[in-house]
Amino acid sequence: MHARTTLTRPVNLVDFPAPDRGPGAFHVVDATMFWSPRGGGVKSYLRAKNGFLQREESIRHTVVVPGAIAAASPQVPGLPLPFSSGYRFPLARNASARVLRALKPDVIEVGDPYQMAWSALDAGQASGVPVCAFFHSNILEMAQRLAGKHARQAAAIYVRKLYPHFDRVFAPSAHLVSQLHDLGVSRAVLQPLGVDTTVFHPQPADGSWRARHNIPPDAVVLLYVGRFAPEKNLPLLADAVERLGAPYLLVAIGDGPVTPRGSRVRVLPYEAGREALARAYADADAFVHAGDQETFGLAVLEALACGLPVVGAKRAGVGDLVVDAVGITVPPGSAEAFARAIVSLRQRNPDALAKAARAHALSYDWRNVFPPLIQHYRQLAHGPERIFDIAPDRFDAAGAQPVHRHS
Repeated sequence: MHARTTLTRPVNLVDFPAPDRGPGAFHVVDATMFWSPRGGGVKSYLRAKNGFLQREESIRHTVVVPGAIAAASPQVPGLPLPFSSGYRFPLARNASARVLRALKPDVIEVGDPYQMAWSALDAGQASGVPVCAFFHSNILEMAQRLAGKHARQAAAIYVRKLYPHFDRVFAPSAHLVSQLHDLGVSRAVLQPLGVDTTVFHPQPADGSWRARHNIPPDAVVLLYVGRFAPEKNLPLLADAVERLGAPYLLVAIGDGPVTPRGSRVRVLPYEAGREALARAYADADAFVHAGDQETFGLAVLEALACGLPVVGAKRAGVGDLVVDAVGITVPPGSAEAFARAIVSLRQRNPDALAKAARAHALSYDWRNVFPPLIQHYRQLAHGPERIFDIAPDRFDAAGAQPVHRHS
C-alpha cells in the first residue's frame, strides 16, 4: 500500500501516484504557490515528502497548488506569475480555503507567505485542525533587495502579522529560527530539508557528461544548478570566472530571467532528471552558489552528497550548510572574493574534501529529515499519544567513500 496523494491542479502536469487509503488515514495536506513545472526547491521537498509518505500506510498526502482556470480537476484557480519560471498566484482567498476544507485534512502545511497562507489559516480555523507554515522564502531579504531597508521593515511587519497565527513554523536553518524568534514568531522551530543520498552519491568522474556537452576534459568546471533568478547573483559568478580565466569554466544548468553571460560561461537547459544531475556533479570540480537569500540550498546539498566541494555565499542557508571541511564561504557581493576562494579550494586535497562532503550530507538524508516533521504533525493533531511508528534511518558517515576528481 502507498500513501494516497492528490494534486489539485490540471491533470497530467504532475504524476504523483495516488493509490487509495482507507477513511481513517491521517491526512496531511500541503498547499503552496511555489510549484513550477521547471523545478524549484519547494517542488523537490514536496516530491521527496510524497515518496517518504508512500511507505506509511497510515498517512494520506494531498498537495494543493494553483492551477489554470476551469481545469478539469479540482484545483485552486491561479494566474501565471511573470518572470517566476512557472509559479501561479491564487486568485481568491475564499476559494482556496474551500478547497482545503473539502479535503478534510488532519493537518495543513502551507509553503508560501502569500494568499495561500491566509487561505490555509481560514481553512484550519473553520475545520478545527492545526496549520503549520514552512518558511521556504525569506521575504525580508527579498524585500530589501527589491526596494531597500524600508521595504524590509514593511516585510518584517508582515511577518509579525502572519506567522504568529500558525501552530508551528518550520525554518530550515538555525539562523532563520533565530530571526523569526526575534520577530515574535515564538513557535518557529528548526526543520532542515534534505537530499536523496541513494541518487546523489559519489561516482567516478568518467568524463561522459563533459563529452556530451562538448566541455573540454581539462576545463576546471565550476557548476551551478538552479533558477536563474536575480537573488542567485549569477552575473557575479560570471564575473568571478572571467577574472580567473582559462581553464576555469562556469557551467550553469537551469533557466530563468537572469541568464549568466560571458566568454567563460556555458549555459545548459533545465534538467529534470536527477540521475543526469548526479552525473553532472560527478564530472564537475566544484559547486558555486552566490545567492544571498537562500533559506537552505538544496542544490548545494545535492552537490555535497555527490562528494563535490562548494564555494558559497556566507549567508543563512548556504552559509549554514558549507562548513570548513566541505568548502569555503565568502561574504556575498564580491566577485574577487569568490575568485580567490575558488583558487584556494583548488589547493586543498580533493579526496579529503569529497569524503567530508559526503559524510556531511548523509546526516541530511530525507529518511533522517522527515520523521521529526511527521512527529510535529502528530503532536499538533493528537497530543502526546504516539500514532505513528516512523523511526529515522541512520547512516554511518564513516562509511562514506571518497571520489577521485580532476586534479
